[in-house]
Amino acid sequence: MNYQERINELINRIEGYPLHEVVVELLVLWVVVYLVVRFMRGTRGARVAKGIALLLITATPAIRLIGSETEFERLNFLYAQFVTFAALTLVIVFQPELRRALVRLGESRIFRGGSLRTAQVIDELIASVSYLSRNKIGALIVLERQVGVEATVVGGTPLDAQVSRDLLNTIFWPGSALHDMAVVIREDRIVAAAVQLPLAEGEAFTSELGSRHRAAVGLTQETDALAITVSEETGIISVAEKGHLIRGFTPETLHAALLQALGQRPTPLTAPVAAPTNTPVAVPLTTTPEPTKKAS
Repeated sequence: MNYQERINELINRIEGYPLHEVVVELLVLWVVVYLVVRFMRGTRGARVAKGIALLLITATPAIRLIGSETEFERLNFLYAQFVTFAALTLVIVFQPELRRALVRLGESRIFRGGSLRTAQVIDELIASVSYLSRNKIGALIVLERQVGVEATVVGGTPLDAQVSRDLLNTIFWPGSALHDMAVVIREDRIVAAAVQLPLAEGEAFTSELGSRHRAAVGLTQETDALAITVSEETGIISVAEKGHLIRGFTPETLHAALLQALGQRPTPLTAPVAAPTNTPVAVPLTTTPEPTKKAS
């Protein structure tokens, strides 16, 4: 069978499909591809997936046009092995992204505590963050939600203390033994301080964003936690959620956002309405980072 006959056979086969089935299948495939591309955008394996997809798109028609399964057996065998290798490669390369996707599928309630306790914790947090921002004291506060961060807390200093503004201000005061790195809050308790978080990879950061912001984004890529940061250079308040950094909060807009995100029916954070005019907000981090030498 020559190439023209194979192409005609393929066209005839396509024309034999019912139109409504073709439309539904194309729509489903488009949605799946869109979601996959959106999920992979900015990840470390995005370029690998793009290269493998390009090879499959060009190799598959070529193999099918060259010969059937009984012709060119060695080429067909090598192609089948390549497809298997590509599938295994994608699983290995996207292991962190797949884990995050499964984690997000299992998310449910944000705080296990009651609404009154949540409101009290938020009030104490806002009072502390307001003080830290006003005095340009750097801080990183992690609010654990449904997915635990026990593996991260192990490296910190255990506290198990009630959340209070005075304690948070004391922890982050420059020169204190615990002011570096992060504080982790579970329900209404500060479970640990001086916790080192994983830094984000494959993300874009401006020169003013340093290790605190990278750590905040890095943790939220792996869990459903919220990470509040205060820049020690500008005093700008930022919140990281699901690998995205939202900047330019005021104490008032942060209070509203936390009530929204930690309520009985949590919803994703949105950019603050009253953000400073020169401050970027709701910035999706999707490109290769510029190296940063200083922490903010």
